[in-house]
Amino acid sequence: MEKWKRSARLTDMIRQLLFNPYRLIPLTVFAEKYKAAKSSISEDLDIIDEVLRSEGNGKLETVAGAAGGVRYIPGFGVEHARKVVQELCEKLSSPERILPGGFLYLSDLLGDPFFLNQIGRIFATVFQEQNIDAVLTVETKGIPIAYATAALLGVPVTIARYDYRVTEGSVVTVHTVSGSSRRLRQLSVSKRSLSEGARVLIIDDFMKAGGTVRGLMDLLNEFKAEVVGVGVMLEQPAENRLVDDYVSLAKVTEIDVKKRKVQVEVGNVFDDRKER
Repeated sequence: MEKWKRSARLTDMIRQLLFNPYRLIPLTVFAEKYKAAKSSISEDLDIIDEVLRSEGNGKLETVAGAAGGVRYIPGFGVEHARKVVQELCEKLSSPERILPGGFLYLSDLLGDPFFLNQIGRIFATVFQEQNIDAVLTVETKGIPIAYATAALLGVPVTIARYDYRVTEGSVVTVHTVSGSSRRLRQLSVSKRSLSEGARVLIIDDFMKAGGTVRGLMDLLNEFKAEVVGVGVMLEQPAENRLVDDYVSLAKVTEIDVKKRKVQVEVGNVFDDRKER
């Protein structure tokens, strides 16, 4: 291909950066592909970085030296994130979501790719400074949110399962107490799915007493892994919660099955956080 026009070059650079979050791309890769001087590539990257930051869509991080380059760090402006969380609260406040036993129907939200991307982007922004190696979740409803978050962090997803599967190979298993039924259950993670000493972000769709999250933490102890954060889409008030440090997007404050009334408010995600 002949030398790229600058407009085409900028468009393709943005595509590569956005599709490869946290991946370090050497400037020589861009220079050779577009047949352009590194100084021109640096100017283009400055333009892209300025636009990303001004629109609250993340930033570019430059690493100096022979082995250096540039990488895209996804982000979400606080005001935009507030709108997404407020929309989430409004959707969850519909009385049509109330299920027998006081549960809320969430499957439509967890099956919406666009909405999941927004939720994943919020979590990826909140925990972007934690140098995460993997995202851990539990089957089944936490999986979509975990993948949405991991895709923007550029890390793999590890899934803890209640039932052992032969396809998982050797597993590490712990017992945990279900927050809703108080039943003792097993949680297992494949030994091959997580490296010892990894820095792990726990993501789940819902938390009440926190028994499941506590079980995930116990599993990570077996891997000598470090929990660098916990993020849940929705929390419900509970006595004797087993987890203290977590980030929630929304919080159930009232569910009245008889009156068909549910009230959901913004969680703690914006506590002590300022516009970036």
